[in-house]
Amino acid sequence: MHNSKPKVGISCGDPNGIGLEIILKSLKDSLTLDLMTPIVYCDFNIISFQNDFFKTNVELEPLTKNQSPKLNKINVFHIDEHDFKTEFGKTTQKAGSIAFKSLKHTVDALKQGKVDLIVTAPINKKNIQSKEFDFPGHTDYLSNNFNGESLMFMITDNLKVGLLTDHIPLSKVTENLTFDRILGKISCMQHSLKNDFCIVDPKIALLSINPHCGDDGVIGDNDQKILIPAVKKLLDLGFSVSDPFPADSFFGSGLFNQYHATMAVYHDQGLIPFKTISFGEGVNFTAGLDIIRTSPDHGTAYNIAGKNIADHGSFRKSILCALQIFKNRNIK
Repeated sequence: MHNSKPKVGISCGDPNGIGLEIILKSLKDSLTLDLMTPIVYCDFNIISFQNDFFKTNVELEPLTKNQSPKLNKINVFHIDEHDFKTEFGKTTQKAGSIAFKSLKHTVDALKQGKVDLIVTAPINKKNIQSKEFDFPGHTDYLSNNFNGESLMFMITDNLKVGLLTDHIPLSKVTENLTFDRILGKISCMQHSLKNDFCIVDPKIALLSINPHCGDDGVIGDNDQKILIPAVKKLLDLGFSVSDPFPADSFFGSGLFNQYHATMAVYHDQGLIPFKTISFGEGVNFTAGLDIIRTSPDHGTAYNIAGKNIADHGSFRKSILCALQIFKNRNIK
């Protein structure tokens, strides 16, 4: 089905952040080019400026609308941005608009079959907001474009953490924990573990809502009322999922190693331990959709933008991880 190398669409993220720096550093590695044909969606002048600025000295191949990408080249699909001047570390509306246009072109290319999978560089969630982008982040935008139950799935080789709720305020977490949501996210995780990671019989750990699982109602009864009944139903449906574990000791004790993946109840419960254990190596994968999208486990990092010290490890991992998932999905 796919004899040639997969075509990977790459969105540039916020041009005032570290996005283009980590893209260029990742693509400088000839091994990466051996595995894929990259197409970066960005104004050619902006990426050329940063290529010179960071002395990455990679050869960029401009691509116009009807051209096919060239093999063994770093193709840049030119999106004209009229004299944008990079201001590292600054949040500007123009930078947000560029990040959105790049993302939109990348997603459109995926819809049209011009690329096989996409990797997205970090955006600023505030300056990207507009009539066209009214979402808390990439995951929601992609779910909206590709009509699916998606899961924010943070992954490394040895640690995989999904989220029942992601970019919502802590005060709204419990009201969002319907059985349908729990079933949807657990189904999504199980399907991804089988389909994307070739795990035959996935075992999933669930974390508790309240400290110490509520200490038998002393610190609230949410776990007893919401999660424990949900687990009973999930077991009846054939899922291999644990009763809720107290979250405070779950990662430190190494218990997570006994499961293929862990489902956290809310954003920081899952992402603090994930990033503590694997920062710079982790990948954010949007599971559950027919398409493949990954991104690094960090943001725009304005504080170090332009200093030529950004670590591209997570971005490079995002590319390699997306390629592996693509390969796993196409094993027939």
